[in-house]
Amino acid sequence: MLSFLGFGKGKAQEKKSTEKQKGIIGRYYENDSPVIMKFVNELPNENTIKKLPFLTVVSWKYEGTKNNGMPPKEINERMIILEEALETSMNETDIFTHAYSRTGNNLKELVYYTTKQDDFMTMLNRTLEKHDVYPIEINFYEDKEWTDFQKVLNDFKNK
Repeated sequence: MLSFLGFGKGKAQEKKSTEKQKGIIGRYYENDSPVIMKFVNELPNENTIKKLPFLTVVSWKYEGTKNNGMPPKEINERMIILEEALETSMNETDIFTHAYSRTGNNLKELVYYTTKQDDFMTMLNRTLEKHDVYPIEINFYEDKEWTDFQKVLNDFKNK
C-alpha cells in the first residue's frame, strides 16, 4: 500500500515555499514496516536527464527492529548530517541531483542521478573528508532514461 503523509487520509503533504516546491513525503509498507519516501513529484527537464545518466544509491543499513524499522535517534541524527552535507554539495555543483530518499525497514537510501561515478566519488570524498566515517555503501547503475525514478513517480501517482 502506498500513501502520502498528511493531515487526513489520502491527502498529500506538500512542502510549501515562495518558490512553490513540489516536494512530496509518502509512505508505503515493506514487510509490515513503514517506509518513508521523500522526492519531487516530477521528472526534471530533458537536458538534465541526458546530462545525469547514472543512478547513484547511497545505502545505510541499521538496526531498527525496536523502532518499527526506523533508525534509532542517534543514528538518525548522523543520517541527517550526511544528507545535509550532500545537499549542500549538490547546491554547489551540477554533477548530481537528488532523486529520492527512503527510510524504513532497517535501511536508509539517498538516491541521486550523476554525470559519472568518478565525479560523484570525488565530490563525496571531498564533502565528507572532515566527517566521521559513515557505514554506507554506494552503488551506481546506468539509467539513461531515469526509469528507477519514473517507477517511484508511478507508484505514488494518484495516491
